[in-house]
Amino acid sequence: MTTTMTPLRTATRSLPLAGNVLVVTARPGQESESLGGMVYAFRRAGASLNLLSLTRGEASPLNVTQHARLEAVRPWELQLAAAVLGISSVTVAGFPDGGLDRYPVAELSGRIHDAIRWHSADLLLVVDPEPGDFDSAAVATAACAAARQAGIPVLARTVGESPDTWTIDLGPDAETARAIQKSAAGAHESQSPALPGLVSRLDLLDDRETVRWLRTA
Repeated sequence: MTTTMTPLRTATRSLPLAGNVLVVTARPGQESESLGGMVYAFRRAGASLNLLSLTRGEASPLNVTQHARLEAVRPWELQLAAAVLGISSVTVAGFPDGGLDRYPVAELSGRIHDAIRWHSADLLLVVDPEPGDFDSAAVATAACAAARQAGIPVLARTVGESPDTWTIDLGPDAETARAIQKSAAGAHESQSPALPGLVSRLDLLDDRETVRWLRTA
């Protein structure tokens, strides 16, 4: 199926139709800081949401708990954040944080494909990788491979604009969406030194989220 992409700076398009959305992230925290607005939009549209994080987020340089190990703390924080966002279930895989790009695509995509089948997902939602984020790039590549096998699309939340991006308008719910997003981010207590900067970035956002297709079904 060929999709005609929205030209740069054109009108907002509707949220893609989906009944069961599988959110796939590289690490805990991305579901809130990067994808929280889109998660809210899909939930408001009536979609069921489930989450697969491929790592436990243990490579973060932040840990205000001091004594607790991040690989134990961050999955628990992720469960709390997911509850705030309205995500039905959370699965955390055991791949090493900061090392996803060293794994064969087939191994990562196989894990994602298992989750697609388990949750009967009809759309994958991922973070569009920024330069230098090799784990998110590995997730995007593996998600597309798994989606190709399952015959479903992959939508990426991105920053900036290009000829293949378009915007989702959060409309009158934008203020609520951002408040929930901030609350979910705040659930990651071990990462709290980063929260003021994240809140400032969210405050600069308007009522729109920018997305692009990584794969169309």
